[in-house]
Amino acid sequence: MSTTNHIARVRIVRDTYCDSLRLLVATSVMSEQEDVSWAGAVMATPSGLENLAAEGFGEEVIGTAGSNDLVLAVRASDEAAAQAALGSGTEAVYAQAPAESEGDAVAPPRTLRRAVEQMPDATVAIVSVPGEYAALEAHQALSEGLHVLLFSDNVSIEEEAELKKRGNELGLLVMGPGAGTSVISGTGLGFANSVRRGPVGVVAAAGTGAQEVSALLDRWGVGVSHVIGVGGRDLSEHIGGRMAKAAVRMLDKDPETKAILLVSKPPSQTVAREVLGQCTSTPAVATFLGLGDMETPSGVRLARTLEDGALAAARLVGATPTATSEGVRRQVEDAIAALGEERHTVRGYYSGGTLCYEAQLIIGELLGDVYSNEPLLHDHTLPAPPGTHVLLDLGAEEYTVGRPHPMIDPTARLEIMRREARDPEVAVVLLDVVLGYGSHEDPAGQLAPVLAEISADGGPRVVAYVLGADTDPQGYARQRAALEQAGCLVTETAARAAYAAAAIASRRPELAEAH
Repeated sequence: MSTTNHIARVRIVRDTYCDSLRLLVATSVMSEQEDVSWAGAVMATPSGLENLAAEGFGEEVIGTAGSNDLVLAVRASDEAAAQAALGSGTEAVYAQAPAESEGDAVAPPRTLRRAVEQMPDATVAIVSVPGEYAALEAHQALSEGLHVLLFSDNVSIEEEAELKKRGNELGLLVMGPGAGTSVISGTGLGFANSVRRGPVGVVAAAGTGAQEVSALLDRWGVGVSHVIGVGGRDLSEHIGGRMAKAAVRMLDKDPETKAILLVSKPPSQTVAREVLGQCTSTPAVATFLGLGDMETPSGVRLARTLEDGALAAARLVGATPTATSEGVRRQVEDAIAALGEERHTVRGYYSGGTLCYEAQLIIGELLGDVYSNEPLLHDHTLPAPPGTHVLLDLGAEEYTVGRPHPMIDPTARLEIMRREARDPEVAVVLLDVVLGYGSHEDPAGQLAPVLAEISADGGPRVVAYVLGADTDPQGYARQRAALEQAGCLVTETAARAAYAAAAIASRRPELAEAH
């Protein structure tokens, strides 16, 4: 939407701290208000103020707001729309923290130490504060004897290494930073899905990778014992796999875990080999996206994709999932028949970074060069040459500064697809729809009308994947049905969506059944 003649307004709420999830919710609520072209809720930290300044809200507007102050900012068509949006954002902030009733005897804790006093049996602390404060809070949690889920990002790699070294010394897990997903003893933390308990333990240096394999295992009737998200940098040379090794050792000793599944974005090969060496008694499978072949210890096998890894883990515990490609070839043939000859490229719009990596791997092998803002190959970054395949990770920082993550609010993804997806060379629009706790309440309902519009009148075919478990709050079956009714080809796994996209773009339907 154009910002011409729009007005900018801010509301500063003094001495009011909000964690990143509450800020995202408030931003989403304000953005959805009528006649609002942009909205943001941030803490007035240096990085928060920098983000606001980039949107035109400089010091002359913000004034003397400090790090402990909340700033709500909007651009809207008129004063009434701006004030209505600011009011909705304020309500959203306070709605996330239930007010105390008159009978409450204990005030909500304002420090970690006070929280431990009120919950002496707690074993995990979730840290979700601005990055410059996150490491200190995590150290305090470790001092209290708590495992840490470090949801915050913008934590330096040096701070991460120090935290994980200390965690190792104390026998405690440091999951993160930027750990979006974990499921501990059936309790989901962060962007988790509603998955059943079962015999497969998952260790993941990839948030949506963890969600994908755990959701597949749930839908196949297998389930997970624990999902331990260790943060995307854990298997780098600098961190050395400290938490992945600790997590594997814990699962290896866990009587409920009968198989271990490791998932990672491209890791250091040396570190990956060291992590696999921790699997001493429990059979294991590893999906290290983009790593290629490597020697593995006895009892450990490599899988190329998240689908292959989940299938192998399911088979290790005696399950026999049905074929993930069943019926896809016929749908691909129908899509090819409706496609104009000039259309031959794939354009992907992902909310899950790991799924974007996996799609790059598959499409790159089948169709050639793929370009991305988060490229699997370092020299395949944007801008892409004309006529090439482009897959975007819309959850990356450059797309989420001042805006909610696309899992929470699909508005930015809709804007980008409306602007770019009907390019006359595009054969396939490829995307994921991620369900679970913390995600939008009806993402497919928001996306479906725009996807139908894109594919109308000879436009590109749309291939979509719904990442979710049967009992997720959004309703897995309902989300699939909404996309199918909009004319999308909906697949059983994220990998299968990439295969289908490659098959349509190349007019080779047999690729839909490839492995």
